[in-house]
Amino acid sequence: MNKDTIVIREIEPQDNAQLEQVIRACFHEFNIPLEGTAYADAETPRMYESYQNPNDIYFVVENNGEILGGGGVKPLKDFENDVCEIQKMYFSPKVRGMGFGKLLFTKCMRAAKSLGYKQCYLESAPQLKAAIHIYESYGFKHLEESLGNTGHYSCGVWMIKDLCD
Repeated sequence: MNKDTIVIREIEPQDNAQLEQVIRACFHEFNIPLEGTAYADAETPRMYESYQNPNDIYFVVENNGEILGGGGVKPLKDFENDVCEIQKMYFSPKVRGMGFGKLLFTKCMRAAKSLGYKQCYLESAPQLKAAIHIYESYGFKHLEESLGNTGHYSCGVWMIKDLCD
């Protein structure tokens, strides 16, 4: 795979099926619970439609028509308006370790700030150690409990960062 042919762009309707496969495969690969996580979310099979509001955005990592991952920003459900959530950031093994996770994460953080959010929240699973390390390196702090109402009761890692620093 040529790193030069990989692009990060906004999601399009035709990306849904491939993106759903990438997301669901990560749960099986890392042995993450299927219930109480993004695996069971109603929006997972319809990601394009789920990110069409003015205060949210979703990006995909694509290589010559193949979707290899993605991540997005949405308001944190049932919480303060100026707090967003980084959501559904998953990658195919084909692009892991190539720096695209950091690139996409940076893009999401910039988008969150430009959308006017003051804080960014995320949830993860303890099995996703590389992802958690990236979040920590960006200044995310661990929380003792979840915020908002994501429905992801099986996620055991909750983190937040102020976007003004």
